[in-house]
Amino acid sequence: MPREARTAADSGPDLQVSLGNLALANPVMPASGCFGPELDSLLPINELGAVVTKTVFAERRSGNPAHRLTETALGMLNSVGIPSQGTAGFVSDVLPAYRSFGVPVIASVGGLTVEEYWRVVEELAPAEEQMDAYEVNVSCPNLEHGGLAIGTDAAVVERLVAGIGRRTRLPLLVKLTPGVTSIGDVARAAEYAGATAITVCNTFPGMAVDIRTRETILGNGIGGLSGPAVKPMALRLVWQAAAAVGIPVVGCGGITSAEDIVEFLLAGASAVQVGTATFTRPYIMAELVRDLAELCTDLDVTRVAELTGGLAPTHTRQETRCPE
Repeated sequence: MPREARTAADSGPDLQVSLGNLALANPVMPASGCFGPELDSLLPINELGAVVTKTVFAERRSGNPAHRLTETALGMLNSVGIPSQGTAGFVSDVLPAYRSFGVPVIASVGGLTVEEYWRVVEELAPAEEQMDAYEVNVSCPNLEHGGLAIGTDAAVVERLVAGIGRRTRLPLLVKLTPGVTSIGDVARAAEYAGATAITVCNTFPGMAVDIRTRETILGNGIGGLSGPAVKPMALRLVWQAAAAVGIPVVGCGGITSAEDIVEFLLAGASAVQVGTATFTRPYIMAELVRDLAELCTDLDVTRVAELTGGLAPTHTRQETRCPE
């Protein structure tokens, strides 16, 4: 409910946040690829701030060869390869289930070329009344430039996002890759092109080796590292990105507790996404919403949005010194 409509009976903190003109009842949502409607029996999905779909490509994709997942210390490596039913299958078979939960639906879109992203958005246009925003996954490999992630080139990101903006009326979140020299440069490019918000960040590149077979464990050789192990790195990238842009930031990387959420908010995030933790605790996101309300009460925080960017000045100095 709007803040002015709250009454004395509403003793809990206000968890509402906004990503541009996209209003969320609370800042917790799943990371793309780590959630599906099949969790409905294990998780009260209607208690989340939003749901994010798996990434949609123009054509059907089967994904990478097995093994696709392997556990690591404090995390997980995945090389799923983003299977997709294509735009037609997404609209007919996937989207209605997401829409049924009664929370904002953020459709993740991908492509192997800039033009494929544009095509996906064009083909999803007739179904936009069932979606509330797009998340543009710029971590996909760019086949036009040797397979490097599209999100590593600020100029390509700007062209890509601007082109999507000409093809949709929906808010645009742009999900950035951590594999860049300056995440601020790419974040600014997305903002300049019209992004509503940026998501920071996708998984970190990694690999695992079986010493007995002398082969890589993942069928694709390398994969993306996620989980608590990456949280300090993701937190730093959120802080850097938030300092570089004036649009909201969605933090993602290793979140397993309400305390983690508050850290990301203080570093500059307006909302967060939860990924790997869902694999072992599929109900965790609803727990985090409740725990966040309790933690805000303990911290004497009446509006969770007030936490965003709230690090003390002495702890936000520029990175000009070598670590001691």
